[in-house]
Amino acid sequence: MSVMKRLSGIVQAKTNKLLDKAEDPRESLDLSYQKQLESLQKVRRSVADVTTAKKRIELQATQVQQQADKLQQQAKAALTQGNEDLAREALARRAALAEQLTELQTQHEQVATQERKLIDTAQKLQAQVDAFRTKKETMKASYTAAEAQTKIGEAVSGISESMSDAGMSMQRAQDKIDGMQARAGAMDELLASGALTDLTNPVDDIQAQLNKASTTSTVDAEMAALKAEVGAGAPAAELGSAGHGDAAS
Repeated sequence: MSVMKRLSGIVQAKTNKLLDKAEDPRESLDLSYQKQLESLQKVRRSVADVTTAKKRIELQATQVQQQADKLQQQAKAALTQGNEDLAREALARRAALAEQLTELQTQHEQVATQERKLIDTAQKLQAQVDAFRTKKETMKASYTAAEAQTKIGEAVSGISESMSDAGMSMQRAQDKIDGMQARAGAMDELLASGALTDLTNPVDDIQAQLNKASTTSTVDAEMAALKAEVGAGAPAAELGSAGHGDAAS
């Protein structure tokens, strides 16, 4: 039995948790306010019913009083005519109506008391409903503000996470760029040193040395020709002095 109670408690707790998550407090507050208005309206209808009953008693008492007054006048008229029996009958009927008036007065006082109580209840309930409405609107505004702050916080958190992911992505991209640039630089150095063969003009290592020696011989020949050209164009005095210098030596 205790196991069943625990299971029932767990189910109830989970159900309440789901309801709390799905429930919008603003809607609950509006619903409570609507129920209070309905209760207030019922009290007002009760006040109206009691007031109507009081007015009906007053109207009935007025009619009975009018009948009693008429019987009083009829009794006087009968005595004027010397008809005491008729006058006595009129007074008897008037006495019966007086009892009715007393009963109606009692009922009227009871209904009037009930009416005052209901009016007092309606006024108190109206004050409570008005106070609840003010508090309700304040709480709804506070909830809306808190909800907005929560959404802003979630958005800021999401942006922070996105920025963090973006920063990591940018760092990875920069690392790849640096790596590719390093590889490109290394390839350039290898190509310049001849360590890598140009695939567009395949040459083996022996041919590469021969080409290098040929390039050196060509450079030496061009250097000798340039020296001869420069020597041939030198002034005669300089050549003569250069010759005496050689003889002295």
